[in-house]
Amino acid sequence: MHPRTMGLPALEFSDCCLDSPQFRERLKSHEAELDKTNKFIKELIKDGKSLIAALKNLSSAKRKFADSLNDFKFRCIGDAETDDEICIAKSLQEFAAVLRNLEDERMRMIENAGEVLITPLEKFRKEQIGAAKEAKKKYDKETEKYCGVLEKHLNLSSKKKESQLQEADSQVDLVRQHFYEVSLEYVFKVQEVQERKMFEFVEPLLAFLQGLFTFYHHGYELAKDFSDFKTELTISIQNTRNRFEGTRSEVESLMRKMKENPHEHKNISPFTMEGYLYVQEKRHFGTTSWVKHYCTYHSESKRITMVPFDQKSGGKGGDDEAIILKSCTRRKTDSIEKRFCFDVEAVDRPGVITMQALSEEDRRLWMEAMDGREPVYNSNKDSQSEGTAQLDIMGFSIVKKCIHAVETRGIHEQGLYRVVGVNSRVQKLLSILMDPKTAETEDDICAEWEIKTITSALKTYLRMLPGPLMMYQFQRSFIKAAKLENQESRTSEIHTLVHRLPEKNRQMLHLLMNHLANVAQNHKQNLMTVANLGVVFGPTLMRPQEETVAAIMDIKFQNIVVEILIENHDKIFNTVPDTPQSNSQLLLSRKKSTDSKPPSCSERPLTLFHTVQPSEKQENRNSIINSSLESVTSSNINSFLHSNSTPQSNMNSSDPDLEVIKPNRPNSLPQNPSPTSPLSPSWPMFSAPSSPMPTSSTSSDSSPISSPFRRARALYACKAEHDSELSFTAGTIFDNVHPSQEPGWLEGTLNGKTGLIPENYVEFL
Repeated sequence: MHPRTMGLPALEFSDCCLDSPQFRERLKSHEAELDKTNKFIKELIKDGKSLIAALKNLSSAKRKFADSLNDFKFRCIGDAETDDEICIAKSLQEFAAVLRNLEDERMRMIENAGEVLITPLEKFRKEQIGAAKEAKKKYDKETEKYCGVLEKHLNLSSKKKESQLQEADSQVDLVRQHFYEVSLEYVFKVQEVQERKMFEFVEPLLAFLQGLFTFYHHGYELAKDFSDFKTELTISIQNTRNRFEGTRSEVESLMRKMKENPHEHKNISPFTMEGYLYVQEKRHFGTTSWVKHYCTYHSESKRITMVPFDQKSGGKGGDDEAIILKSCTRRKTDSIEKRFCFDVEAVDRPGVITMQALSEEDRRLWMEAMDGREPVYNSNKDSQSEGTAQLDIMGFSIVKKCIHAVETRGIHEQGLYRVVGVNSRVQKLLSILMDPKTAETEDDICAEWEIKTITSALKTYLRMLPGPLMMYQFQRSFIKAAKLENQESRTSEIHTLVHRLPEKNRQMLHLLMNHLANVAQNHKQNLMTVANLGVVFGPTLMRPQEETVAAIMDIKFQNIVVEILIENHDKIFNTVPDTPQSNSQLLLSRKKSTDSKPPSCSERPLTLFHTVQPSEKQENRNSIINSSLESVTSSNINSFLHSNSTPQSNMNSSDPDLEVIKPNRPNSLPQNPSPTSPLSPSWPMFSAPSSPMPTSSTSSDSSPISSPFRRARALYACKAEHDSELSFTAGTIFDNVHPSQEPGWLEGTLNGKTGLIPENYVEFL
């Protein structure tokens, strides 16, 4: 395992206003990464064209191409990566390994490589990186213009007419506002390109490799081995793209808010006051000069730090200086020709330091801060109308009414909880539900209310609570748990955290998760999988205390937390968490996770795409298969499956002795996804060879496993964890499928090899 490099720091929109040296350094790191990516894509395009043109020198060209891929490392925004991002980040190394293995094969034909590989990369480089470069030129130009206008303005004599000074102030404000808007747009574009390259850059490479597998005669076996990772990577790219769309809209919304009212979204700073000041410095022969400094002040320590910095050159103009404040006095206008000035006396430095603020308002803020008064900060307020909802008897009653209405009248509605209701109707319904008189007289929600109005009212009520249901104080802990590398560790840590919540919060969360699990079980009709519900409820249940870019980047981990709560709700809420592991146990667990194979289908559920099944009969068969996993004695099917094995207790048994001998098998997955996604790439997917699917005119509604040795088709892709299991992709056809000795598993034959198949992964033909 290579050590994971630190990610790029998030660029906060609030820093655009301050334009501090630290902000410029962070911006430089993003610009350097974009330049590096641009150069790499340019070189990659050149190498790709050489590969197509130079068939005689194909081996050496492939080696260079593979080396280029292997040397490049992705750097994601944030301090951790999701499983999908990890999968994408290691994809280039996987591609390089494949190309090295193909070096001796000397393939002779590469078709459509230009359209599949070169065109998308050139398009990305031209449209995305090129746009970022143009935005940088505009940003640099506006920086120089703003600083020039500001310096000229500050040099105006205070003896000029008041009307002239006001006009000059107005002009500076316009230039400053324009510079601020350009800065916001540039930061937004830089981060957008950094996020886009995770899928728009890797996807063409994946498509190019697919073309090579198709036309390489001797590469068939290698392509078959690569198929599992390719399936995982395709899903990871799709998941990353979906998360990007949601994250991009959130960031764009935050940028618009910052444009409309920047002072309402200032970042909470550790300093009492900070910003640019011009400091008067005395030169030889009685001359003086004004040097621009970035200054910070901390009221508790009375420490002023001054960093000489020129935004136009982007570099420091000298050494940092720190002093301890003794007193601060406003400078009268008639005592100096400069405007907005004040004098500072220091404990540890003789004489008076004269400073010039950027405006009258800026001077007022500095003066208030240095007099010891608290700064006026705008605390980050929740945009929702909090404080009107409570976790009391009425609150539980409202939520239960909404859940009952959804489960009895609208559990099968497509886009449940994703489709929003009309705001005026939602507010009206909430006012009725929260009216104590109405609450006592009406037990259920009237049928006149649309389901989308009820679901929106439920989400709005949860957002109206004084704090998020999963509480601000546990926010970072839940996010940290979702970032653990091992799925079992994530579940265990979240299990522990849930039981640290207050009783009412946990009860409400339990009620909600039971309901969402019921919604997910009906995903074939409502199209709301566990992943989709995580996207909808993650920001609602775990909204951040501060609305920042970094917080928006953590939304994907909020979604993962909600997914884990839904999938494991029975264990998490109905059992007591285990004793926390010691440090040595945690390190051992992480080492095992690091040394193990890539996550299989039972460790990380894949995002699945849905199509309508051809008949009601098939749905009944699949429901029989899935229900057989819930209880050993509930049906004749399971009695047949387990007739040759020792009687087992219920699958949810907490007996530790029984848990040791139970295999780690998937016991709840979404049913009947489409083997291919309508959103998947246009190039053909590589799959294991399969036989034609015969149709039977004598099919019945009986159990699909009542007759042994039948043919079955895979509904999902799965990677084997043991030698006794089969690896396969969605759509694979199995022969001689019959019950095995292990509960929940079937035995079948694929390409002459006999092995175990998860029972709820297949449908019988």
